[in-house]
Amino acid sequence: MRAQPRMLCLHLRAWEPLNSQPYESDSDFEEEDEMPLPVQESGTAKGQAGERCCWSAPRVGDGVFEVLSTSGDTHLGGDDFDKRIVDYLADEFRRTEGIELRKDRQALQRLTEAAEKAKIELSGMTQTSINLPFITATADGPKHIDSQLTRAKFEEMCNDLLERCKVPVQQALRDAKLSISDIQEVILVGGSTRIPAVQDIVRKLSNGKDPNVTVNPDEVVALGAAVQAGVLAGEVSDIVLLDVTPLSLGLETLGGVMTRLIPRNTTLPTSKSEVFSTAADGQTSVEINVLQGEREFARDNKSLGTFRLDGIPPAPRGVPQIEVKFDIDANGILSVTATDKGTSKKQDIRITGASTLDKTDVDRMVKEAERFAGEDKKRREGVETKNQAETMVYQTEKQLKEFEDKVAADVKVRVESKLADLKGMLGSDDAEAMKGAMNALQQEVMAMGQAMYSQPGAAAAPGGPGQPSGAGPTGKADDDVIDAEFTDK
Repeated sequence: MRAQPRMLCLHLRAWEPLNSQPYESDSDFEEEDEMPLPVQESGTAKGQAGERCCWSAPRVGDGVFEVLSTSGDTHLGGDDFDKRIVDYLADEFRRTEGIELRKDRQALQRLTEAAEKAKIELSGMTQTSINLPFITATADGPKHIDSQLTRAKFEEMCNDLLERCKVPVQQALRDAKLSISDIQEVILVGGSTRIPAVQDIVRKLSNGKDPNVTVNPDEVVALGAAVQAGVLAGEVSDIVLLDVTPLSLGLETLGGVMTRLIPRNTTLPTSKSEVFSTAADGQTSVEINVLQGEREFARDNKSLGTFRLDGIPPAPRGVPQIEVKFDIDANGILSVTATDKGTSKKQDIRITGASTLDKTDVDRMVKEAERFAGEDKKRREGVETKNQAETMVYQTEKQLKEFEDKVAADVKVRVESKLADLKGMLGSDDAEAMKGAMNALQQEVMAMGQAMYSQPGAAAAPGGPGQPSGAGPTGKADDDVIDAEFTDK
């Protein structure tokens, strides 16, 4: 087996999930040259037919099967191709006979079964006959359908569906940080991938590479579920399955912002910790709101759970150090722990549903994030600017009080003037004006520090209000500290 080959897997089928699976994303695996490439499918609805078109980008090597990314259209699948044939037959019948068959449940069922049969036959033939005797009856007698459907006509009817199949592949490759030239195999999953037009799309997307057709696309899901079950039951020990997080995970910080700790499509298991602080003087507790989603604000994402860390010693804002750790195991179970580094007090929460979202919900949340990306970015920048301004006001007032006897009156007046300007901007939504006021205040604070240093016998002077001594998390490298604070709810 080649070292870590990369594959694309196209999933296109009608499906009926029987039970919920433990992983959100499809897992596609291959062992040596003899083992087929099964897929484990997740689902939450029971006994209710659905449809989907999904591209997965797994990487295989040395018995390790890693899903790098998945992307799909949950409103596109084999049923949609069947429905185009149903509509074609029903429209023709209504035109010739004046009867709407889609209002007759029994007739519609027969049309649906005939459409699926025609779709299957057109994968091997260029033309098929559709015969439905006694499809309905009127006062004039029974009515029948006897129609011919060519592959060319079928592809024409489904052209927009075929185009939609192309969209998720680019997203899957971007999420996996791959280009199409990195792909060594393309695997087809689901009966509808037998449609010649679908296979032509795969060839075009993969620069002429023929898809791997050695695996029965109808059996792949069941085979993958069997391998997955064997791994989980401990009966298969020479295979390691690495899933990915379906959506980003993080927590709510000052201003209602979602601060991400684990990005979407991170390989499981994984662990990440960051240090946060308090947002108010004397704050003795923080509430941790664990979030899942791709939006910039907590209210637009899914809350997985909340817990409170109490017993934080009273201290100025920004001084306490609260380490928050996210830990997801191979089964997708998320554990979140918050520890006050000063007292070693800790609280935690265990969340079992972080990786079992229905694919429909995942795609909906991702698309919402894409649709509102510009608006969310602007709102977040405004909130972050306001947070920075409030911090600057707090630190400047603290410095003026601390060094009151060492600041010349004229210097103090200039600082207080710019400070008042910035405080007046805090209720505004004009982020650019707020940034201008912050820069003006920063210049006066720097001038105040320079004036203090120039005084005879000066020993120390305040730093800039952005990060004064004792104002924020310390003791770790900058890369390990998140510039965010918790409010006391």
